[in-house]
Amino acid sequence: MDITARAALVGTVMMTAAVAVLATAPSAAAEDFGPDTCRQGYVWREARPSDHVCVTPATRDRARYDNGRAASRRDPGHGGYGPYACKEGYVWREAFSGDVVCVEPATRSQARQDNQLADSRKVSARLWKTRWFAAPRCDGDTCTAPDGIARIQLNGDHYNYGQVRVFVRRNSDNRLLWSATATARAQQGYAGGAFGIRTNLNDCSRRDRRPNGYAQAYDVVSGRWSARTPVTIGCAVL
Repeated sequence: MDITARAALVGTVMMTAAVAVLATAPSAAAEDFGPDTCRQGYVWREARPSDHVCVTPATRDRARYDNGRAASRRDPGHGGYGPYACKEGYVWREAFSGDVVCVEPATRSQARQDNQLADSRKVSARLWKTRWFAAPRCDGDTCTAPDGIARIQLNGDHYNYGQVRVFVRRNSDNRLLWSATATARAQQGYAGGAFGIRTNLNDCSRRDRRPNGYAQAYDVVSGRWSARTPVTIGCAVL
């Protein structure tokens, strides 16, 4: 699939920036993303206070219901499983290590599924930089060769579906150098809402140049900001 066709799959740009094919992301680091991390439509499960797996509201309600009835569903010593053994027809929920709340088998299956999908339901607002190069411009039979200059492309995933505002600023005075709005949407191979967006800024990164700016994205639905992604800008082009 060529760039033009693939670009149609990526977020729509609302300002003066070209939409880009979403580039490969770096591996996500395991970390605590703080409060309000679930994408729109999901809430923390809270099977225990520190259980921040994102689930549907109905699943959270079910976790609270099961916690409230845990003692009544136990049959200590049943089957040789000790003081937390479950009555016939119930199994341990196992939503986390050591979770011995007795639930229906379907609820345990749901907990396992939610754990597997947890990462894709977070608004961890990842943002990373790649490069793009201009294609030849043709007017009829006349084509202008590309300039060969690498420009900055910004990519993101783990956003809510909808608008994401993207900014590039200079470190020294926080001056805004570029901004645009993209639409984060489902894309195969990426978690949550994802986008790729091309800037008109030259990518000046080299081994002997330190980053002198940063890019940052703002998830409009949740009000959550990405971490700052270093960029190197402002190089002379001969």
